[in-house]
Amino acid sequence: MKRLLASSLWFTRPACSFSFRSLSSLIQPRTPPTLLKSNAMAGMCVPEDLQKNKPLGLQGKCLFIDNDFVAPDSDDFFDTFDPSTGEVLCKLPNASEAIVDKAFKSCEKARKGWASTPAAERAAVMEKIAELVLKNKERLAAIECWDCGKALRECEVDMDGVADAFKFNAQMALSMEGFNEDKDTPLPDYKVRVQWEPIGVMCLITPWNYPLLMAVQKVAASIGAGCTAVLKPSEYAPLTCIELAQICKEAGLPAGVLNVLTGVGAKTGAAMTKHPLPRKVSFTGSVATGKAIMRSCADTLKAVHLELGGKSPMIVFEDADREATIDWIMTGIFWGAGQVCSATSRVMIQEGIYEDFLKGLQETVGKLKVGPGFAKDTDFGPLVSVQQYEKVLNFLKVAKEEGLRPLVGGTVDRPAEVAGTKGYYVQPAVFVDVPVSSRLWKEEIFGPVVCIRSFKTEEEAVSLANDTEYGLGAAVMTKDLKRARRVTEAIESGTVWENCSQPVLQNQPFGGFKQSGFGKECGREGFMEYLQGKAIFSVQPGYHETTFLKK
Repeated sequence: MKRLLASSLWFTRPACSFSFRSLSSLIQPRTPPTLLKSNAMAGMCVPEDLQKNKPLGLQGKCLFIDNDFVAPDSDDFFDTFDPSTGEVLCKLPNASEAIVDKAFKSCEKARKGWASTPAAERAAVMEKIAELVLKNKERLAAIECWDCGKALRECEVDMDGVADAFKFNAQMALSMEGFNEDKDTPLPDYKVRVQWEPIGVMCLITPWNYPLLMAVQKVAASIGAGCTAVLKPSEYAPLTCIELAQICKEAGLPAGVLNVLTGVGAKTGAAMTKHPLPRKVSFTGSVATGKAIMRSCADTLKAVHLELGGKSPMIVFEDADREATIDWIMTGIFWGAGQVCSATSRVMIQEGIYEDFLKGLQETVGKLKVGPGFAKDTDFGPLVSVQQYEKVLNFLKVAKEEGLRPLVGGTVDRPAEVAGTKGYYVQPAVFVDVPVSSRLWKEEIFGPVVCIRSFKTEEEAVSLANDTEYGLGAAVMTKDLKRARRVTEAIESGTVWENCSQPVLQNQPFGGFKQSGFGKECGREGFMEYLQGKAIFSVQPGYHETTFLKK
């Protein structure tokens, strides 16, 4: 695990299986920050340097346009919260339609200059951004932990992924000329060349579960491809994206290439998607919001790239390695407190090993420690917001109404370790023998809740896996590699993991089938989302063999 994390140049998600109880000792911060205890509880603490040198968002610096922070033009603000306490962190402005217009006009002004900047210069700026991200890694990770509630060790891994995304897309920028190609033609006098060019102004709207990493997967590809962009991070966890704006400026990114705005989706997000200047919208989030964005973009015929929800299956065959598979089940649902779009939240275990695996899971899940992200012994932290907290609690109430059998957890009470707080903590829950008609089996929960049932045959397992409106991720656990490949090819999903769950690489395309969206993040395919192809036909000057003048 140490070796993989240290050398995982292109990893964006967990790179290998692990035991949750041993993970903390493997990837604790290199130099533990000095902590200040809050009044809420003894274990709830924030690094002292964040109290002294507050995040930019807490200093009132939120709207970044033309390489400068600008003042809001109204008193329309929203609250952001510390998920570990439920207390308000700060108030941030909802960027108005006028501010949105200013940001996109800034991008349009910078568009041609950045598109014509030599790839080597764009790549050099991106390498510098990566360098500054790593230089500020501990601070960025701490801000993200404070803002979204994730365990600090997870946030530090994410910051490595942020730097890697800039490095990878810098390499893509240097490779762009190689994307162009001459095509064969049946007409001997004609030459055809396909040339790839930046799309132009982009509208980027990003989620809260990987606040900076998922934003940067879009931002880095956009910058590398020669586009300009307005980024709106989620209102639930925007602070690290504000920090990114300042880092990009320090790295020498020209004014207008990246503007960052705060605001809730229904206000600022809606103003961005309907604005006439952006030529494409790239969005990661819920299916419902994705559909609303498509409707908004219809009037101006913008291109749309959507990475949406999931209800990913894991199929466990009788010959699967017991210890490794239990670890991967844990990774697949409890990493990030289950707030992962590709989380393998539907687990199907073959009948012959079903009861034995349930015993192993019950023992392992029962040892999980839920607590503040800054606490050293925390396995996973709180959910990101009161809205998400209430959504997950509602699913637990539905489970009780449906008569589902909990193997572990399943109650709406906060874990004992944090029972005295108002933080958004949920106990890990494992439900077994879950019928396919259950809402918990069919709907995306986005929390630390996994549903398990048994199956008899390979055909039944594949049918269960594909019986969903989603198609983002899936996992197959078996020692029979021929069967693994056969089942993998039968599953309707954009990503399938064989004998693992959740790793995603910077050079691997990631995206969904069906209602999990369309288009790709990461890899060459993700970079190409920011380019458009131009076909160029040419003949020698004076040639007009087939024109009307020759008739």
